[in-house]
Amino acid sequence: MAGKLKYYTLFGLLGFLITFAVASSNNLFTTSLIRGLIAFVVWFGLSYAANWMIGFMKEMSPEIASEDRIAPLDDEGKGGQLDLTTPDETDELNELLKQPPGSQTGNDDFTPLNPPRLVKKPDDKDPEELAKVVRHLTEN
Repeated sequence: MAGKLKYYTLFGLLGFLITFAVASSNNLFTTSLIRGLIAFVVWFGLSYAANWMIGFMKEMSPEIASEDRIAPLDDEGKGGQLDLTTPDETDELNELLKQPPGSQTGNDDFTPLNPPRLVKKPDDKDPEELAKVVRHLTEN
């Protein structure tokens, strides 16, 4: 554990030095020092967490992992075979290619959309009447 603690401390010091160097160019000494100490704690914690995760993965027994991989395959052979063949449609494709472009055998029910034209109505309103309406709306 003492050897591992040395590595955690080295990572923490690395984080402290990087943060202190970057922060000291724009901040006061105490602000840079506080930020460096926070970075030390964070980097120390990250290295500890990373080492714990690596150790946890090493401790997993290979028997349990292999059983987890084999168990789904025992489910009545589902997903065990893969069929990569496609149905033969060459005759249908050849017939489509032989047809001239003018003779389509499909449905001719399509009709393009013809929306009604928008027509602007001439302004029948008197400008004085419009001004009265605006005044009336702004008063309330």
